[in-house]
Amino acid sequence: MSLNNLKPAEGSNKTSGKRLGRGQGSGKGGTSTKGHKGAQSRSGYSRKIGFEGGQMPLQRRIPKFGFKNINRVEYNTINVDDIQYLVDNKKIKKDLTLDKMIELRMAKKGDLVKILGRGKLDVPVNITAHKFSASAEKIIEKAGGKVNKI
Repeated sequence: MSLNNLKPAEGSNKTSGKRLGRGQGSGKGGTSTKGHKGAQSRSGYSRKIGFEGGQMPLQRRIPKFGFKNINRVEYNTINVDDIQYLVDNKKIKKDLTLDKMIELRMAKKGDLVKILGRGKLDVPVNITAHKFSASAEKIIEKAGGKVNKI
């Protein structure tokens, strides 16, 4: 190996073969293939993400719609028939508290829980939750249970 046959490693030099700004005779002198004037011909130019050559960019052409309420309160919902299922499978007896819901993986720690009125309840169950629908309250009290709001 000698100095006259040194070559860079394969794939390490992307711009091999395009020597820019080495005189008019090279065919890539003068403007160095950047054209005349404009942002892309100047030093320090960097294209913004989503730039489409001056055309209105996609993110500005697409209409804005919808609304996200930052004050929205999300409730984890549990139906009356789910509670009846727990009673049938002997997971609960007569009380269903928030801690028991977390233990049974019906809710996560810190969740707000709302009881909804789908289904029937055959046994009296005392239920503690953050909210109850009107129909759920009616079903629980009709079965002889109690509604405890946190």
